[in-house]
Amino acid sequence: MIALAGICLLISCARPMASIADNIDPAQSSDQSARKFSFSYAVTVFPTSKALDIFLPVAQSNAEQKILDLQINSPITGEMGIERTYGNKFWHAALPDGLADTTSITFTYLVDRPANTLAYRKKVPQVQLTSREEELFLKANNHVPVNGALVDSINQDLRPAPPQSLEQARAIYDYVVDNMEYKKIGTGWGNGDTYWACSEKYGNCTDFHALFTSLARSDQIPSRFEIGFPVPSDRDQGTISGYHCWVNFYLPETGWFPIDASEASKNPSQKDLFFGTQPADRIQFTIGRDLELGEGQRSGPLNYFIYPHLEQNGQLYSGFTRNFSYHKIG
Repeated sequence: MIALAGICLLISCARPMASIADNIDPAQSSDQSARKFSFSYAVTVFPTSKALDIFLPVAQSNAEQKILDLQINSPITGEMGIERTYGNKFWHAALPDGLADTTSITFTYLVDRPANTLAYRKKVPQVQLTSREEELFLKANNHVPVNGALVDSINQDLRPAPPQSLEQARAIYDYVVDNMEYKKIGTGWGNGDTYWACSEKYGNCTDFHALFTSLARSDQIPSRFEIGFPVPSDRDQGTISGYHCWVNFYLPETGWFPIDASEASKNPSQKDLFFGTQPADRIQFTIGRDLELGEGQRSGPLNYFIYPHLEQNGQLYSGFTRNFSYHKIG
């Protein structure tokens, strides 16, 4: 760990603390209006004679979005369930005899998504974290340590910002954005692994936000991993190739505060925008890491849950395809 920690000592200069408040709600956003759209989550499962369990994540209404309608088109019967740790919702079909035919399942959502700006958050009732929530969003995950030589070495260089402060959260955000590169090359990226992010200094959104979460939680700033899909604002409709994730951290003076370090890395001119403002270019499905869905899921905790999860006798089943699409409403 000591050698690995040494790799991570190239720390960028901290941003002046006095300027933090001035940049919480910047004006240069390309998408700062509410959006309404339809989102389709579809999976096609191929025939199999063996018992099969199908789990699909289900988007819910929350402070960041409203699910106005959900239509489920499925020839097989499933039931809604709730993941116990974070309260994520999912659909589960248990098929003891497998599937005789190719089966298509489609969930179609009608979504109202506001831009998560400071002005918007002032209209949302302020929440107080329970002791359970504070513990949950401060503890380590399998790929997200919150102490040890690696995390401690970075935190030493992030000082002297006051601990558990907005200035410290901004210093952490700046470090992640300035020291990570968004790219998908080779293997190893995409697991949301703090050690990977620190040693390789590149990855996708999961890797960026694992590193942010480790550093924030180690400074006693509760941080919540959120994952869903991008919904581009420059097109009225289209297909979506993959997921996107981001983080909300909590401070008493701000409530839940959104950041998107990977988008900031891809769009340096909008670095201030993605600290405290979340454009309406996404739909959220689940939160948290190391998820256990209960009966029918025996392959171990899910690193994160966004794609269809299928199992046969405790082994992952890959005999399916997936498709995600959207179109603008109004």
